[in-house]
Amino acid sequence: MSELWLISVPGDKTNLTALDRMNTVTSKANLSSNAKFVIPELKVGTLDALVGLSDELGKLDAYAESLIKKIAQYIGEVMDDSTDKAQENLLANGVDLISYLARFEWDMAKYPVKQPLKNIMEVLSKQMSQIDTDLKSRSSAYNNIKGSLQSLERKTVGNLLTRTLADIVNKEDFVLDSEYLVTLLVVVPKSSYGAWQKTYESLSDMVVPRSTKMIAEDAEGGLFTVTLFRKVMDDFKAKARENKFIVREFLFNEKELQSEKAEIVKLAADKKQLYGPLLRWLKVNFSEAFIGWIHIKALRVFVESVLRYGLPVNFQAVVLQPNKKSMKRLRDVLNAIFRHLDENAAANMKDIGMEIPGLQLSSQDYYPYVCFKIDLTNLDF
Repeated sequence: MSELWLISVPGDKTNLTALDRMNTVTSKANLSSNAKFVIPELKVGTLDALVGLSDELGKLDAYAESLIKKIAQYIGEVMDDSTDKAQENLLANGVDLISYLARFEWDMAKYPVKQPLKNIMEVLSKQMSQIDTDLKSRSSAYNNIKGSLQSLERKTVGNLLTRTLADIVNKEDFVLDSEYLVTLLVVVPKSSYGAWQKTYESLSDMVVPRSTKMIAEDAEGGLFTVTLFRKVMDDFKAKARENKFIVREFLFNEKELQSEKAEIVKLAADKKQLYGPLLRWLKVNFSEAFIGWIHIKALRVFVESVLRYGLPVNFQAVVLQPNKKSMKRLRDVLNAIFRHLDENAAANMKDIGMEIPGLQLSSQDYYPYVCFKIDLTNLDF
């Protein structure tokens, strides 16, 4: 995705003519795709209140943007087996984000324009906060199950020296409930199969003849059973180790093995059960958060336009999607066309920091016209 610029200029005849010139130049030179961005007339209040509101809106804007990125990244995490499709879930009102911005309409039902600006901002703030709280709760529940499942699944991979044996061994492989006999599990390298068969009975006294059997094999070796008397177990382990035969420390417990298998099945089922509802919630609330964020941007344009251009309220907002390769040229064109809005600032933009009512920006962030960036680049997977 790309970065978009939301700009506004005064709505008088001179500046609307300049706006038309901008649209003509940027279209012919393929610098950007432009669309009108209609912001309804909102309650202005006092200029002092607008200055304070400008600062609060800046903080809310940053919070909303971070929340949107967080939701998008989590969609990618949840859809880890199909991240190509994750991008398809980043929609606003059922359309792609660029289309939503190009056809933006103020949501009168959610954010009534007869309300004071501060009230609208507080509604948006509560909405973002609630989505953030719900995201933390839902992601925590899903991540706990996913993490536990991955932890158990990791035990089923790796070689026979380290992996769990719960899905390999059977009750029939062992001599159980014997006071004198015990069955051991031994990992034997593939190159030593012959040596094992020839020597295992003589590694110590009291090994049961012909008691070995291979019950599993991987790329590196095999897992063999061997039965012997308990009292020679330590001696057998030491002699086996000298011959590069590794005895696994394993005690057959049918209940524990069944419990481990059942836990994997349960966690997999729980994860699957949560996946669908979680993904639907993420899609819906990404859309809600994104729409809310763009309304915050609209509020910022409105407030800053009033502070810059004065009363009565009269400005035209436009959203531009710059051509990535021509962003500097586009900025130069805009600064040239709208230089008359602030000749002094335009002349000194590169040399000094400007203090703008309600804004604390460095010189490179200030332009003769109102401008706010909408950065969608971090929503790419």
